[in-house]
Amino acid sequence: MPPPDADTPAAAPASRYPEILTTALAAEMLHVNVEYLRRMVREDRIPAHRFPGGRGIRFLRDELIAWVREQPGEDRSPSAVEGAQS
Repeated sequence: MPPPDADTPAAAPASRYPEILTTALAAEMLHVNVEYLRRMVREDRIPAHRFPGGRGIRFLRDELIAWVREQPGEDRSPSAVEGAQS
């Protein structure tokens, strides 16, 4: 599945992203800065997979979705907001 294009709304469902994400795509999906995401990886705060040699990083989309759901705090996702307004 191709990555979302520039015409895709910011609240696009995560399933529109490929199963294996680069750092840039993972940061886009999570709505965070790439450098912040890299820092989270260095601090072992987010699930990530490194290539042998340690430089390349990839993320599994479903692992990131599960990780986000496990985080404490208010659910401010677009689907939760729409459900609360109904």
